[in-house]
Amino acid sequence: MFDQLQDKLLASLKKIRGQGRITEQNIQDALKEIRLSLLEADVNFKVVKNFIDRVKAKALGQEVLGSLTAGQQFVKIVHDELVHVLGDAATELNIRGNPGVIFLVGLQGTGKTTTSAKLALYIRQKLGKKPGLVPVDVYRPAAIEQLKTLGKQNNLPVFPSDPTKKPEELLASAQAWATQEMIDVVIVDTAGRLQIDEDLMAELKRLKTVWEPKEVLLVADAMLGQQSVNVAEGFHQQLGLTGLVLTKVDGDARGGAALSIREATGVPIKFLGIGEKVSALEVFHPDRLASRILDMGDVLSLVEKAQEVIDEKSALESAKKMAKNQFTMEDFLGQIQTMKKLGSMESLLKMIPGAGQMMKQMKDMTPPDKELKKIEAIIRSMTPKERANHKLLNGSRRLRIAKGSGTEVKDVNRFVKQFESAQKMMSQMMKMGLGRGGGRMGFPF
Repeated sequence: MFDQLQDKLLASLKKIRGQGRITEQNIQDALKEIRLSLLEADVNFKVVKNFIDRVKAKALGQEVLGSLTAGQQFVKIVHDELVHVLGDAATELNIRGNPGVIFLVGLQGTGKTTTSAKLALYIRQKLGKKPGLVPVDVYRPAAIEQLKTLGKQNNLPVFPSDPTKKPEELLASAQAWATQEMIDVVIVDTAGRLQIDEDLMAELKRLKTVWEPKEVLLVADAMLGQQSVNVAEGFHQQLGLTGLVLTKVDGDARGGAALSIREATGVPIKFLGIGEKVSALEVFHPDRLASRILDMGDVLSLVEKAQEVIDEKSALESAKKMAKNQFTMEDFLGQIQTMKKLGSMESLLKMIPGAGQMMKQMKDMTPPDKELKKIEAIIRSMTPKERANHKLLNGSRRLRIAKGSGTEVKDVNRFVKQFESAQKMMSQMMKMGLGRGGGRMGFPF
């Protein structure tokens, strides 16, 4: 969601590159453009003013350190201040208690119900605790059914809430259920409204007296921009928020909410909703997001993602095959399936330093995800023998594969040529000992 902001910030920072010293004169234009970029991205104007003042105060008069150019030093200052605005460091989820109780609150339509299931899955997989879901939105019976469905699909226990009862009654009854089911962390999916009103706040305050939560997380829509700041302030004043979950981060939001909401409210962002899938929840790391915005990449998150989905034994076997030049198209298809678990190619490439701008320069080329989909179709149109030995692919076989995959013979020819080149290159790299890390990661490129 930060593409537009990233482009403008990087364009602004280019103006100061090559300078031997940072002075008020040579940063004035850059700061002016950064200010406009942030305002256009829907960042709160007070946050923008404070940000610009801090960057200016730090930048003026600083000598270039070591081999750094003035431009690099200025980028570091901007990066450090972005991290500060976003929250300095990741904030852990408080799940202490017997059980620990988490309230998810927010306006209607922000994704509270889906986020409840996402958070439950995160707690089970990452924190090793047994979560339980309690829906109390009696005004929208469909939300209760949705949570029950999500729970069933992901093997998550859900309290059988009766929409004819009051939310307070449901929450009181859920306490005995949580004890019986030996739940470690209870996630309460509360009701929302189209806007903040007295009835909503009164209900949420009553629920807090029934079962005191350790965490009150506001689920906020990143698409709302500055309005999300007002919503967060309203909920915080009434309920005392402990954290925020920004949803729809993968959409076309301009990024202003993420850059505004924490500094304006003092409440830390704890999670980002990065997709529709129940697994699409990401711990919020301010330093990593700041690096992504400035196209510095996020290799640490990429490695963490890889460790989650890549089987080390299979990766080592692939590495051995690469070294012996025995890596087949069947193996390559398996690698494609693994990569798809990590996310889209575009999202992965953005985690590599400098790749964001490089992708924009290659915008006229076929998008990487579309190209990968075409390659997958080509391989799937091959017989098992052809996948095991691509040398069998004569002209008639390639024509059949092209028809079966909805591509052209030239596409099949190009892929085979690229595969053979990659196969040869990886074999040489492995023999030279350069591919040990890549082998463990399991990628043939």
